Amino acid sequence: MAVGARSGHDEPEERPDRFGKPSSSGPAEEPPTGPDEAAADSTDDGGPRQPAKPRSFWKELPLLIGIALLLALLIKTFLVQAFSIPSDSMMNTLQRGDRVLVDKLTPWFGSEPERGEVVVFHDPGGWLEGEPTPDPNVMQKFLSFIGLMPSAEEKDLIKRVIAVGGDTVSCKKGGKVVVNGKTLDETSYIHPGSTPCDDEPFGPIKVPEGRIWVMGDNRQNSLDSRYHQELPGSGTVANDQVVGRAIVVAWPVTRWSTLPVPDTFDQPGLNAAAASKAVAEMAGPGALGLAAAVPVVLWRRKRRDG
Repeated sequence: MAVGARSGHDEPEERPDRFGKPSSSGPAEEPPTGPDEAAADSTDDGGPRQPAKPRSFWKELPLLIGIALLLALLIKTFLVQAFSIPSDSMMNTLQRGDRVLVDKLTPWFGSEPERGEVVVFHDPGGWLEGEPTPDPNVMQKFLSFIGLMPSAEEKDLIKRVIAVGGDTVSCKKGGKVVVNGKTLDETSYIHPGSTPCDDEPFGPIKVPEGRIWVMGDNRQNSLDSRYHQELPGSGTVANDQVVGRAIVVAWPVTRWSTLPVPDTFDQPGLNAAAASKAVAEMAGPGALGLAAAVPVVLWRRKRRDG
């Protein structure tokens, strides 16, 4: 009665259902919410769509390994590389068998070796002549190539930078190493019982620009710059032969430590002495030229006034 009065019809109002068909009963049916509807909504051709299967871990493993190897190669080439200490020449700072990490990034930005740093460098030529070269197996070669193992084939050395280009360095028997007129206090890093240079005194030597003078911390067991003065470079190493600075002892874990620059290389006047000596050397030819020019100027003035 109320429905007829409200709609103006004697029969109940027919409403279209959700599929566009008129409904002959009262309230509209609730839309189905079961799994059948989900399957129907996900079909394109009338059939149920199968859910995508996750990729097998074993299929993804080669890709993950490839990415890891590529990252390791990039890190070795541009960031850091591991090196193994083959001798006792740097004791006690470094011991035979230690693994050090070498910073290869900063040289890409123009950084050059500085006094007091421990650096790895390629054989300048003749330093390792006669030294046996290990013969690694295929796996060792591969791991060395990607940087997961220290290089076994390359002939590299590790020493401490004592003087850089433009410095004058010397050491007399019974004395200490002197750089630019400043005596180095090497007690913090030189091997206990070693002398600065009693086995091989040298100098004074002017280090050419773009080169470094290097020495081992175990002076009486280190064939360093002192012993190669007859070779090209007179015992110095070109900066572009330097692989990078050793920054940390990474293995064994019981010897983990950083490799900072000793305080003696930060003493006041070390750089100033080098700069003043360079100015004096530049001023020398100028002073001679001025002394030669004065008589000529006086003679010309005398002629003009006469």
